[in-house]
Amino acid sequence: MRDYERLGFQHAPDATLILGERVILRASLRVEAVFGWAPRDLEGQSIRVLYPGQTDYELIGERARKAMLVTEVYRDERFMRRKDGQVVWMEGHGTALDRDDPQRLAIWTYRPLEAGRPSEGSLTATEKRIARYLVNGFTSKEIAQALGSSPRTVEVHRANMIRKTGVRNSFELVSRLLSAGASDD
Repeated sequence: MRDYERLGFQHAPDATLILGERVILRASLRVEAVFGWAPRDLEGQSIRVLYPGQTDYELIGERARKAMLVTEVYRDERFMRRKDGQVVWMEGHGTALDRDDPQRLAIWTYRPLEAGRPSEGSLTATEKRIARYLVNGFTSKEIAQALGSSPRTVEVHRANMIRKTGVRNSFELVSRLLSAGASDD
């Protein structure tokens, strides 16, 4: 008799990870196509290797942990990093096996949401970095902390992005960035 559970995990259509305390315990075969890592090379590593930076790892991880305390399945969209360093826009779904301690043992799936690295045209490098945080739901204060600037500076860049993209407010800006698959060149 075949081990259907193992077969289902290994050949799942999305990259699937089993995490214990944010360390990758098991990785499905799809992980290689999505992230460029052989599953055996990721197993035993911190999931930090799949994030563009330390701040992303910390803030997104904390937001997911808090959400998983109250919801069975957490879903978000975020930038993740492939083995080759390319940053890609991903949809992530996570579920905690212990709702009282979501990071103790969790199952995560990831699916790329972009076909390539789109361009935002006239946005500056700093605006593109800020855009990465905006689409992940970070506040101006959190973005400023991550970038080592002031919240006011972040607000000025946000206003410039609103003007450049021709939208009316921050909500429309985030919607426009999401539909463009904002990147952080």
